[in-house]
Amino acid sequence: MPIELLPLLALLPLFAAAAIGFMNNGIRPTRFPRLAEAAALTALVAAFVSTVGLIAFGPGVSPLIGVNSVGLSFRLDAVSAAMLLLVAFIGWIVVRYAQTYLDGEARQGPFAGWLCLTLMSVMLLVTAGNLFQLVLAWVATSMFLHRLLLFYPARPGGQRAAYKKFITARFGDLSLIGAAVLLVAAYGTADIGSILQAARAGEGGGLAVGAASLLALAAILKSAQFPMHGWLTEVMETPTPVSALLHAGVINAGGFLLIRFADVVLLAPGVLAVLVMIGGFTALFGSLVMLTQPAVKTSLAWSTVAQMGFMILQCGLALFPLALLHIVAHSLYKAHSFLASGGAVERVAAIRRPGPVAIPSAAAVGRAFLAALVIYVLVGLGFGLTHKSPQAIALGAILIFGVAYMLAQGFADAAPRALTRRTALYAVATSIGYFGLQMAVTYLTAGVLPATPPPGPLEWGLISLSVISFGLVAIVQAMFPLWAHHPAAAGLRVHLSNGFYANAVFDRVIGAWSTRSAS
Repeated sequence: MPIELLPLLALLPLFAAAAIGFMNNGIRPTRFPRLAEAAALTALVAAFVSTVGLIAFGPGVSPLIGVNSVGLSFRLDAVSAAMLLLVAFIGWIVVRYAQTYLDGEARQGPFAGWLCLTLMSVMLLVTAGNLFQLVLAWVATSMFLHRLLLFYPARPGGQRAAYKKFITARFGDLSLIGAAVLLVAAYGTADIGSILQAARAGEGGGLAVGAASLLALAAILKSAQFPMHGWLTEVMETPTPVSALLHAGVINAGGFLLIRFADVVLLAPGVLAVLVMIGGFTALFGSLVMLTQPAVKTSLAWSTVAQMGFMILQCGLALFPLALLHIVAHSLYKAHSFLASGGAVERVAAIRRPGPVAIPSAAAVGRAFLAALVIYVLVGLGFGLTHKSPQAIALGAILIFGVAYMLAQGFADAAPRALTRRTALYAVATSIGYFGLQMAVTYLTAGVLPATPPPGPLEWGLISLSVISFGLVAIVQAMFPLWAHHPAAAGLRVHLSNGFYANAVFDRVIGAWSTRSAS
């Protein structure tokens, strides 16, 4: 068997387990939960072997199982292997977790069946070697997820979330189908490898630019960017495993799409600019709303909105290797956060917090930001900061603003010295980690993903706007406790907690406030 066909071995057990699950529609189906877990574990082993094969034999594409570019073909390279391994690992954890979480539910078997089918379709998506498979898997992922969102059909909130996701996803499907048609017209083939090779050579013309625009639109809709983010913040009516499953290549499929077609997207600088603006705004908006949410899972959902915005921002800055790294890192920690959210609440509630709260003064905030930037520059010089692209340097500066916010807590007058030392250590470790991982992922994806092009006047303006915007928001967040008692701050908190009502407007437009419409 060609090494590129190994991902097929990850799909077949999941499909078989799904079929068996649909036939076990009762309470505590005999042996099926363990069978589903075994199928997910088999998929993980196949993904691992595929990655080993990639390291040993290099990238490649399997023979087409079909005719005239219509069928299945598997592309194995650094991008697809990383995503396949990520999806299989999180999928196995989620399926295993769901055994206990859904124990005693009347429809545990069908739930696991839809879970397996969703994982299978995501694996088909990330390993697609042709446009037909890519579009088919993209649509299938959305349809199977829809069934999971409606696991509790009697809950109006769940119906509303699924209804909004369904509408958004159909527009995304149409966008991707349109992009696929334009790509075939521009390059005369549906083979993804041939398309990327021609695009890297600068071919494609206006049809390629149109395809890049539709690819960006599909990614924006898939990854819950403002103002189509509302459904993601309302998935709390579904079982917790679904929230974790979203991070197995489902909610971040938009980022994967842009990374996979990076060579095509680079042909349209205007599209990249739009991605920077939409992604940057979504990241800032989601991070601010997240801080006002009283429920842990809702806060995590808004955090995902912000992180998906940051992912799209990275793609808009043409930092595709770093966007891939972001997908992997965010997926792992956020899936864990959702699965561990119940226990985390209990542990936090049991903590006794004696003593005053350390609130940083304006001077402490200033010292924190200055210290963070100094640490960033000193560590960066050790990693060749002067040879990195302006986009990568700006992204590091944005990340260090988060470190500065953390440092501000340690620099507060009431903060114990141990906290100050610990936050300083975290700042150094974060900087080292950023540059180290940046170098590693750039090396691993060299030749697969294009290099970041030098910025032009438009790009310089967007880079400056991004750094200034994230810096100001970080300063406001750090100093917010100083004026939190002001009546205006209380009113702002109310509006922020409601996401400035953008989701309510979407509800009103589609009639999602009506239970009859939602069903």
